Amino acid sequence: MAQTLTEFDTIAAISTPIGEGGISIVRMSGEEAVKIANQVFKGANLTKVPTHTIHYGHIVDPASEQVIDEVMVSVMLAPKTFTREDIVEINCHGGIVVTNRILQLLLKTGARMADPGEFTKRAFVNGRIDLTQAESVMDIVRAKTDKARQVAENQLQGGLLEKIRVMRQEILDTLANVEVNIDYPEYDADTVTGKQMTSVSQAVIAKIDKLLKTASEGTALRNGLATAIIGQPNVGKSSLLNYLTQSDTAIVTDVAGTTRDTLEEYVSVKGVPLKLIDTAGIRHTDNKVEKIGVERSKKALAKADLVLLLFDSSKELTQEDYALIAATSGKKRIAILNKTDLGQKVSAAQVKQLTESPVIAISILKEQNLAQLEDAIKELFFQGIENSNDQVMVTNQRQVGLLEKAKKQLQDVVQALKDEVPLDIAQIDFNGAWDTLGQITGESSPDELVNELFSQFCLGK
Repeated sequence: MAQTLTEFDTIAAISTPIGEGGISIVRMSGEEAVKIANQVFKGANLTKVPTHTIHYGHIVDPASEQVIDEVMVSVMLAPKTFTREDIVEINCHGGIVVTNRILQLLLKTGARMADPGEFTKRAFVNGRIDLTQAESVMDIVRAKTDKARQVAENQLQGGLLEKIRVMRQEILDTLANVEVNIDYPEYDADTVTGKQMTSVSQAVIAKIDKLLKTASEGTALRNGLATAIIGQPNVGKSSLLNYLTQSDTAIVTDVAGTTRDTLEEYVSVKGVPLKLIDTAGIRHTDNKVEKIGVERSKKALAKADLVLLLFDSSKELTQEDYALIAATSGKKRIAILNKTDLGQKVSAAQVKQLTESPVIAISILKEQNLAQLEDAIKELFFQGIENSNDQVMVTNQRQVGLLEKAKKQLQDVVQALKDEVPLDIAQIDFNGAWDTLGQITGESSPDELVNELFSQFCLGK
């Protein structure tokens, strides 16, 4: 990928969240990073210190000789750094004023303000990481559960990169043989035929399918599984939300219709990140405010990836309960029979006849069988995923779209050769699949795609 002049500038940004805190870090990367830092640092001569060392001193404004802050400065010299450029990190006291003052001083002394994600972009441009690893850096920062962090860490170590490179190499080796067959048909051998291209295409399609199976789980791990808590009024929806979040987020009373709006909370259940949505009870009502809440509940249901469908097991099922079962039939769901401590008039077997979903009988008030509910959520989430503890997962729509495109190109190759299309024509899609897979890792990505991806990063990353 071609570098512009600005990509050789020394860049600076604040790498820690803006606000009050114990420590803030201002980071620089580039050929002039050590020189610029040395002009504002009073302590050791940073141009002469060994790499990967940290030094005590003060940041001083050269113009006024005013001491800005007492700091620790880390010096890391290329190429053994994240960006493969010289990096300086100034560890100063946390606070908006002092951190910004140091940043502005570095900019005045010769650095340029970094664009969002520019440190990670330089790591990519300089061959330190590929695009899947760059995306994993963002996933680690945004991880909402330890499981999401594990998947992102696996990605950062090159898990997906390795799988993509193996597929590309299989295609490339075959392309080389096909080229020989096209250019020197008199030397054609059995292995240098359309049969080989078909075989490799089918093998790579199978590997792509295996990765695509992880897409919904990987995306949910990255963003959180939108989970709607659905049921009639006063069945325990808010109580369930409060239990899962271990807080008093929702108001709990024995008055039907207490929840008038949707409430959202993030929570980790057995490593599964849920974006919990506590909804107003879905029922017919003439109350204008409650009616708005019911409409919002229906919208939340439409967008939900998972539905926790609650029933009051101490009462017989009503027509509204049956309507909710029908309304959620196309969703991943768990049927929950609450209030078992009051005596059951609805059994799990009875509800099981109405739905293929897991059915769990619980008492939120008495905290009975809630661990069984958590296990059911985990099992439903990782259903069909092999070795989920260390599985390489596809975690975003960019990767999904490119995998699906490569799969379609390989399917077209198989069909073309089945229809006895000439080898050099079928080769076009075969070569296209190799290029498409390269876009996942960035080995064949256009500049504008790379710029768009890194623009989503935060400053200082």
